[in-house]
Amino acid sequence: MKLPDHQIRSYRDDGYLVVNRLFAPDEVDVLRTAFQHDGGIPGAHRITEKDSTEVRAVYASHRRQPEFARLVRSPRLLGPARQLVTDEVYVYQFKINTKPGFFGEGWSWHQDYAAWRIADYLPAPKLVNVGLFLDDVTEFNGPLLFLPGSHRDGLISSGRRSEATSTQHVDPEDIKLTRTEMAHLVDRHGMRSPKGAAGSVVFFHPELVHGSVANISPFGRRLVLVTYNDVTNEPQPVGKPRDWYLVEPDATSLTMVDEPLLSAGAAR
Repeated sequence: MKLPDHQIRSYRDDGYLVVNRLFAPDEVDVLRTAFQHDGGIPGAHRITEKDSTEVRAVYASHRRQPEFARLVRSPRLLGPARQLVTDEVYVYQFKINTKPGFFGEGWSWHQDYAAWRIADYLPAPKLVNVGLFLDDVTEFNGPLLFLPGSHRDGLISSGRRSEATSTQHVDPEDIKLTRTEMAHLVDRHGMRSPKGAAGSVVFFHPELVHGSVANISPFGRRLVLVTYNDVTNEPQPVGKPRDWYLVEPDATSLTMVDEPLLSAGAAR
C-alpha cells in the first residue's frame, strides 16, 4: 500500500489521516480473537483501570500473538509508516487500549512524544502512531479527540505535571496539558474526532495533542496502537532502560510480510 500525495499532505497539515475500512471484517475478527487470548495473560504489561480488574491497556501483544506480529509488518501499516517517517523503521511501542461499555475511562490531553522524551530520552519525534479500530468508533463510545495542526507547535510541555499515576507505564495524567494551555490550543486549532467502522486506521503524529473521554455507552472501543520509529532515533536512556514491553529493545528495520492475517489465526 502507498499513500497518494494528497493524503500525505493532509497528514502533514493536520497531523493525522484516517483510512476507512483498511482491514476486512474477517481480519478484524481474527485480531479480536487474538486480543481476547492476550488480554487474559497476567503480567506487568497488562494495565487495569484504577481500583478494578478491568483491562485498560495491554502492551507488546506483537511479542506474544502471531496475528499482531504479522500486523506490524503488513504493507497496509508499514508501507504508509515508511512514507510518513523514513524507509527504515521499527516498532517502538505496541499497545491496545480498551474501553469496555459503561466502564472505560478517558485519557487526559497530552502529546505522546512528551512521555517518550521524559522516560526514554528519545532524541526526536521521528515516529508515527498507527491506530487500528477493532470496533466501530462513534461519537458515543469514547473516541479519540484531536487538535488538528497542533503538532506544528512542537512540544508544549517537557516535564511531568504530577506524581506518577502508574508504576507500570507513563500515564497521560502525568503529562497532561493544563486548562489554560488547552483553552489557547483549542481556540487556535479547534477539535476533531476521527471515527469509522471497525478495520479503519488512523495515522497520527507523536506531537499531535489528543485525548479521549470515558465510554458511558454500551458499545466497547478497542484500539490497537502501533508506534513506528526511525531506526536512527533510538532512545538514549540515562541509567536502566524501561521494560521491554514498553520500549522495543531491538531497533532492527522491519521487513514487510505480505501474508493474510487469517493464516495466523487458523492455527488456533
